[in-house]
Order: sequence, then structure tokens, then C-alpha cells
Amino acid sequence: MARLHDISPESTEGYVRRVLDGQAKQYGGPLLNHLLYARRPALFKAVRGMWQSLDKDGDLGEILVALVNRRVASLNGCVF
Repeated sequence: MARLHDISPESTEGYVRRVLDGQAKQYGGPLLNHLLYARRPALFKAVRGMWQSLDKDGDLGEILVALVNRRVASLNGCVF
């Protein structure tokens, strides 16, 4: 059972809302971890900045980015 509850995407605005809307369009709904991050917009922006950097930089390569993603998911208890 989660100790923190996610928020409703409709209660967000600005950058957070645009990201969640984009995820809904791409994946059919906002990613659940982002609904938790959205409780704190500064944290949301920091996390998004990390993933955007990994996606756009290219320094790590697609395979290593996928491994980082899986490791973070594992640390968070996600079965991914």
C-alpha cells in the first residue's frame, strides 16, 4: 500500500500539466510515478530534467539508459 497518494492531473497547471497531458496522449494516461512527483512541482521539474537529459544527451546510449531506468524502477519496488 502506498503511503503517499497521487494527485489528479486536473488539479495541476503549467509545466506539470503539459507533461501529464503529453503522457496521457502518448501512453493513454499519466505515468503513476509522475502523479506522485507532481505533488511537489520543484521535484517534478528536477526528475523530468534528469530523464530529459538522459534521453537527449546520448552520452550513455540507449542500452545504458534502459538499464538505469530498470535499476531506478527496482530501487522503487517496481516490477517494471
